[in-house]
Amino acid sequence: MMKSDVLVIGSNMIDLITYIDRMPVEGETVEAPDFQMGFGGKGANQAVAAARLGSKVSFISMVGNDSFGKQQLANFKSNSIDTTGVGVGSKSSGAAPIFVDPTSDNRILIIKGANNELTPAVLDNYIDLIQNTKIVVLQQEIPLETNYHAIDLANEFKIPVLLNPAPANKELDINHVSKVDFFSPNETELSTLTGMPTSNLDEIKRAASRMVTMGVKNIIVTLGSKGVLWVNNTNSELIPAIKVKAVDTTGAGDSFIGSFAHYYAQGEDIPVALKHANQYAAVTVTRKGTQKSYPTATELLSLTN
Repeated sequence: MMKSDVLVIGSNMIDLITYIDRMPVEGETVEAPDFQMGFGGKGANQAVAAARLGSKVSFISMVGNDSFGKQQLANFKSNSIDTTGVGVGSKSSGAAPIFVDPTSDNRILIIKGANNELTPAVLDNYIDLIQNTKIVVLQQEIPLETNYHAIDLANEFKIPVLLNPAPANKELDINHVSKVDFFSPNETELSTLTGMPTSNLDEIKRAASRMVTMGVKNIIVTLGSKGVLWVNNTNSELIPAIKVKAVDTTGAGDSFIGSFAHYYAQGEDIPVALKHANQYAAVTVTRKGTQKSYPTATELLSLTN
């Protein structure tokens, strides 16, 4: 059994990206300057980011029973991702229509499709993948019960878990969140889960500290252009963002999560891994697209030197 550096359990989507001058109002048709189709889904994005940096990555996911599903499998293999845990569902592939405006902000719809077929029972077929990795990475485009089962299994084998609670879900059970090693929301997701305001740094620190008192070991709050806030029992540290000219922020959060998992699995301590993940995410927003914006380790060196 191959031991992986990073095991991602989660979603895959086909991204349908429209670059717009402005959103149409109700009943209006507006011409848009550009359209691109690409590979996405939070789980797949995070797996690709870690793999491009050189981690051995395994992926547990469900692709659709259609041409998009076949393309997804080929994409995972071309990124050297172990697809032992990738099944073919009975539904169509997940899809994400994405609208990117001239300020690089985005609006995203998701259709889960086959991702909903990644049930807790599926994970029981891949116990060896879960116990033979350095870190398990989860997000929320699959059923919550599947994530809970993944957390329980990883805890059983003493494998650290990183949960990225995106998209936000008010039903997320704090009893399971308290079992993860890294919980990485953005400020909106943090507010949704705690019910606390997060409109400035002081409020964000208070909400993050509340989660630490609930049992979460490390909170990593992604703050976009402001950087990343890391809070645990003994520490509260803001790691500033790298200043760049953003072109498209789609998938930037996923590139941060995937690269952090890579650096942590390579043995970097948390603040160093966070700094390196910040650098990686900063590069991705200077390029259009989602996975296609993720550099390899070699490219990253040339782009940051």
